[in-house]
Amino acid sequence: MDKLTVNDLDAQGKRVFVRVDFNVPLEDGRVTDDSRIRAALPTIRHLSAQGARVVLASHLGRPDGKVQDGLRLRPVGERLSQLLRRNVPVTGDALGAGTEDAVKRLRPGEVLLLENLRFHAAEEKNDPKFAAQLASYADVYVNDAFGTAHRPHASTVGVAKLLPAYAGLLMEAEIAALSKLLENPEHPYAAILGGAKVSGKLNVLHNLLTKVDILVLGGGMANTFLLAQGRSVGKSLAEHDMVEEARRILADAEKRGVRVVLPVDVIVAKEVTRGTEYKTLPAEKIPASWHIVDVGKQTLARIEEWLADARTVVWNGPLGVFEIPVFGAGTRHVATLLADKASDGATVVVGGGDSVAALQQQGLADRMTHISTGGGASLEFLEGRELPGVAVLLDRPGDAVPSRDEAPQPAAAVKGSR
Repeated sequence: MDKLTVNDLDAQGKRVFVRVDFNVPLEDGRVTDDSRIRAALPTIRHLSAQGARVVLASHLGRPDGKVQDGLRLRPVGERLSQLLRRNVPVTGDALGAGTEDAVKRLRPGEVLLLENLRFHAAEEKNDPKFAAQLASYADVYVNDAFGTAHRPHASTVGVAKLLPAYAGLLMEAEIAALSKLLENPEHPYAAILGGAKVSGKLNVLHNLLTKVDILVLGGGMANTFLLAQGRSVGKSLAEHDMVEEARRILADAEKRGVRVVLPVDVIVAKEVTRGTEYKTLPAEKIPASWHIVDVGKQTLARIEEWLADARTVVWNGPLGVFEIPVFGAGTRHVATLLADKASDGATVVVGGGDSVAALQQQGLADRMTHISTGGGASLEFLEGRELPGVAVLLDRPGDAVPSRDEAPQPAAAVKGSR
């Protein structure tokens, strides 16, 4: 990785502003999935152990610049306190005299969490004054929120332009894992893409076609490709305005020698609901009034066959209507298949909420090479796009690593190194 990280930073005695991604699900005032909080712990512990005064900042949900009590970060602070086994107070606001006082009272090794940044519309607008107020809390900036790195907001770009800016350990791991998928993957290389829409992953498809040997398509997006092959998909979810684009992708894949694996049999249901009637049919015989809701056993056997020798696999998106358990069998099967491949030494990188959920439900997450927390950021990275929250971090000067005894340079002195 060509960016400086917290491993290059002597944080002792310094105030460090850390952008984390604590955008986690809440229910009845409690965190229901703490995986994003856990992912940030190594960076927090690293800085705290050095004696840094750590100021954490995150958004939660989409409050659209207004205070919403249901999107306050207090439940997150409580869960973080449990995981760190120390009290992590949460400020009443990201700005204000009370917050400034709480920052000033921080002692070496202590951690403070600012209230939801998006309670201020200035955050998403990357307002310079808002960024300057946040930057005034710290001497150094660390971004450990890869999931927001594609957003040019005040806390991801604005503050980083005002302070010496480093990557956190999670950010470093994300960039390293995803970069390997684009720069030097071991072959045979397979991509499994699912989810609802082709349009949301169009640029990823085009870029991965230049890298992979095998492309497996599932979920609603596969239905659009079935239409492109002249097949009927009944009442299934599909993007009819993307059929011509799907044909171009299939033609490009054939030209490049990329094997495209589409469903040969599918689970169809009368309605996309729990308890509905469903059955397995060949992919070319879909009744006009039925919905495709999952891939069939023959398709899964074909996926296993084509992935048998794969040494690198990236997976993003479910192969069926995963939120209805009976229609999640294909997704769960692929999760098990990839866990076995990772255990055999293949590089397996997984992203996307439902794909990760399938792994977690089966206790397979720890067997993957890497699970991305990035969501949209991961997809944009795989498109080959530069992420603003990464680009703004300090570049590593050649191959030299600065001494840990050297203080970070002022932002003005390193302007040309960004």
